[in-house]
Order: sequence, then structure tokens, then C-alpha cells
Amino acid sequence: MPADALSTALLPAGLHDVLPSEAAHEAAAVERLLAEFAAHGYRRVDPPLVEFEENLLSGAGAAMAKQTFRLMDPHSQRMMAVRADITPQIARIATTRLRNEARPVRLCYAGPVLRVKGSQLRPERQFTQVGVELIGPLEAEADAEVVLLAVQALGALRVPHLSVDLCVPTMVSRICQGLGQSEEDTRRLRAALDRKDAAGVAEVGGPAAALLGTLMAASGPADRAMAALSSLALPEGAEKDRRRLTDTLVLLRAAMPALTVTIDLVEHRGFEYQTGLSFTLFSREAGELGQGGRYRAGAQGEDRGEPATGFTLYMDHVLTAVPAAAAPGRVYVPHGTGWAAAGKLRAEGWVTVAGLAPVADPVAEAKRLHCGHRLTDGVVRPVE
Repeated sequence: MPADALSTALLPAGLHDVLPSEAAHEAAAVERLLAEFAAHGYRRVDPPLVEFEENLLSGAGAAMAKQTFRLMDPHSQRMMAVRADITPQIARIATTRLRNEARPVRLCYAGPVLRVKGSQLRPERQFTQVGVELIGPLEAEADAEVVLLAVQALGALRVPHLSVDLCVPTMVSRICQGLGQSEEDTRRLRAALDRKDAAGVAEVGGPAAALLGTLMAASGPADRAMAALSSLALPEGAEKDRRRLTDTLVLLRAAMPALTVTIDLVEHRGFEYQTGLSFTLFSREAGELGQGGRYRAGAQGEDRGEPATGFTLYMDHVLTAVPAAAAPGRVYVPHGTGWAAAGKLRAEGWVTVAGLAPVADPVAEAKRLHCGHRLTDGVVRPVE
């Protein structure tokens, strides 16, 4: 490839072209997921890629401010932002355009997002998100519904070895507040918990440190974690989190007894705007596939806005765990073949590739155009 062609093909870090086989694989997977969501009553919405900055970064969207590209709109002379996450947009639609809809509102979506920087686990800065949002209900049944729907939808794609990790990102702060831990000690505890540093937690001291150290050690398989959690005396605020976790786990066990469930009792990273029970979806082969959880639509804070829960799947990771469907057979249709004859082949499930000019060697031409078959004398024959 000439040097000038190479320079025009170079893309910024974290961005890449999606070539035909990848694009077909993703499109088929997205279509299957959306069909599964629709079968459970979720209606698709499609918000714009760019919005006014103050709208996109308000409420739950404020957590994505550092990951958001900004630009000036030459028409309105107002600052705009490119979405880094679709969930805040769905929350905006539900609380404005659909504010008079009967609750609960079930919405689903699929589309690209763009972020300022990638991470060690996800270096991509542009990728497709697919997900659902359930706006309005506070019941544990709503939390269970979105977890079960995520697992079922990924199962429909034949993602192997699925597991769900539950957490309640608010539990640590409620324990610290309920036990009178200072803001500085709470910050130090949070930092040590993020590192899973038991010695660092113990070093802070105080009743919250002791309790949180026990919770960190108990995190793991759901039954073990819940046994440890149920035996502890928690402050009143954290007791609400324990009840929600317990109730949701009972519902998950009843619906999918074979589902692998783990619980991290002190996790909060990646759940910056969640206000209650949250979860991460994993596959042994692809790692983290998506996240979800409870939040407030339309405003920040536990007691503001409308209760909501949902999940987002990251298609760049999902696709690594999903076997690609076999592509339809491609048939080279030689120049001069009638449109109706090629249409009959397409109706039979073939992909037709039309010759646009006469060629001396139709077999070589079929191979050149990546066709495994060719039409000759009205019959489809394999390309030898």
C-alpha cells in the first residue's frame, strides 16, 4: 500500500473500521437482542448522537462528564456534547417526552457511543451499546426483571458460561454514615476497598472498618456472601440495601436456579450514578459483557428524580463470546442474467453478486468476488 494511502487509513487510538464480516456479525447480534427485549414489552427508542451539553450531562449523565467530547454548534452557538453513554438519554426521554405515559415505562435502545479515553480493560473509545431501561417501579421484581432479561438475551445469542455479580454501591457510604465515620476516614476506607486491601481497611480503625473488612472477606459466591451479610448488625440505612439484595436474590433463584451468582458487598467502581442494587454480567470467555443497576431518572440523588433500573451491554465484548452465524452462500450471477432470475435465487436464500460486464473466465471471476457458487445455464454450481 502506498505511503499516502497508509496515512489516510490511520485512525485515532481507540477507533477502528468495522469491516464486512464484523459488521454483519454485530448487526445480527443487535437484532437478536432487540427482538428479545421487544418480546418482553420493551419499546425501542433512538436518541441523537449529539445533544446540548447541559442536557446530556445533567442528572445521571453528570457521571460521564470527564469521558465526554464537546463541540460548538455553529447554528445555535451553544455547546454540544457527544454521548458517552446512552442511559442518561433514555432517562431524559422517559421523564420529558414520555412523562405522561403509564408507568412502568419499558424502553430499549442500540447505538454507538464515543468516549474521551479507553481503559486498560476496554481500550476502544467508540463501541455499540445495547440495553433496556425500566422507568417507574421501586419493587425488587423490577431489579430481578432486568437481570433475568439480560441473562436470557445473552443466552439467546448463545453466550457461554454466563454469571452475574450483584453489588449495592451505596452500602459502604450508608454503613460509614450510620456508624459515625468521619469523611476523611470514609474516603480512606473507600480507597482501600477499591484496592481490596484488607490491611488498609483495618488500619483506618473504628466500627465501620471492622464491619467493612468482614463484608469484603465475605464477598464471593452468593450463598456464602448472604449468609455472612444476614448475620451482621447494620445501620438503618444499609439495612434497606440488605433487604433489596435478599429479595432480588430470592427472585433470581426462583426463576433461574442454575444461574451462577456472586455478590461483591463493597464494590462501587463503575457504578457512579447508581443508587441501589446493581450488577455486572460476565462470561468466562469474554470477561465483562455489561452492567446495570438502579438509579434516578431526571435528577441526581437518591431521593430526587424517578426510580429506574436497567442494563447496558457492550457489543465489542459480547461479540467475542458469540459464535458468528454462517454467512449465506454467495452466487456469482454472470453478466446478462435477468433481474427476475437473480431475484428467484435471493428468494431461495442465496446472496447474488452480479457480473457487470462480460468476462472470459466466469470461474475466476466468481473466486475474485468471493463467491463459492456460480450460476451457469440456469443452475447453481459450486466453484471448483
